[in-house]
Amino acid sequence: MSRDSWRIAVLPGDGIGPEVMRETVQSLERLAEHGALDLHLETFDWPSVAWHREHGELWPENWRERLAGFDAILLGALGDPGPRDDPDRYWLPDAVSLSPLLEIRKGFDQWTCERPAVLLEGAPQFLADERARDIDMLVIRENSEGEYVGQGGRLAPGAPAEVATQVEVFTRRGAERIIRHAFERARLRAGERRAGERRDRTFPLPGGGEAHAQVCLITKRNALRYWGELYSETFEAVAAEYPDIATHHELVDAACMKFVTSPWAFDVVVASNLQGDILTDLAAVLSGGMGVAPSCNINPSDRSQPPMFEPTHGSAPDIAGRNLAGPQAMLLTAAMMLDWMGEEDPRAAAAGQRLRAAVAADLAEHGTRVRPTDEIGASVRARLD
Repeated sequence: MSRDSWRIAVLPGDGIGPEVMRETVQSLERLAEHGALDLHLETFDWPSVAWHREHGELWPENWRERLAGFDAILLGALGDPGPRDDPDRYWLPDAVSLSPLLEIRKGFDQWTCERPAVLLEGAPQFLADERARDIDMLVIRENSEGEYVGQGGRLAPGAPAEVATQVEVFTRRGAERIIRHAFERARLRAGERRAGERRDRTFPLPGGGEAHAQVCLITKRNALRYWGELYSETFEAVAAEYPDIATHHELVDAACMKFVTSPWAFDVVVASNLQGDILTDLAAVLSGGMGVAPSCNINPSDRSQPPMFEPTHGSAPDIAGRNLAGPQAMLLTAAMMLDWMGEEDPRAAAAGQRLRAAVAADLAEHGTRVRPTDEIGASVRARLD
């Protein structure tokens, strides 16, 4: 299966979203101008707080039908629209302003969230240990069920005897598909290492010998017994089909500790929705911070469902509109989108490599020295030329 033309829905969102998205769109257009790929970008003013202020809703009722016609979605940031000392601040609760994130993920069954953690030259290194430079981790988060299904409620709200319930839902189908995807990604990384496309690493296999990739399962099965056992049993069954991949298990609290003390020991990590959410933010800091951390939400089993690519950072309302936001995470997120397209379009794969290399070269030269957003964008585009 191959493709040679792509339609992308661009959702700049709130806060710094429009600023970092502007530089990213211009970089994508520059790649297209140079014949790297056939790309058609369409920008929408929704979902956003500004749209809610004008229309009384975050986005139109037919948002799903309109976005379904695109091959992919590129999102800037959602959330708080401005500093608390702004007298004209139009504030919405996070549960409202961020709700489109969950609705898009569920609406297009984007059941996998992937967040790579690689420390680029020039990015901040927050761990003193020099081995931290060798971080090469992929955290895979289950994105469709678990702790974020939104089941529960509040009984007698505001009363002294108020009761709140928040129900977690885990299925064997959901566990099996996310764990299998983690092993498939590990096998792909092992192939890249053997081919010299990724720094080689080896992990011991239980029966002797070495593997070039590892999958670590994260649970809290000692306290959250039922879904922890379901995940563990499913993990063992799937792992048996991948004898060439090393395996490991960590409890989430121990994993958080080891992410800090020895993050270079991890390769592919697979976790539930909530635990993966926490671990991916921690991994982002270890790889240079939110400002250089990309992510994606995809449906690996159905490429007809548009994926959503978004940086790990939020809307940063304290610096929004001041041309101070670093666009690196947004640019690297666009490179992830091109990688995804590259599974069907070799030109897109090459464009993704070019964009990532341009961002990396700019970081290596300037680090995270504070520069105007548009200056960083122009520097990256110059390297694309």
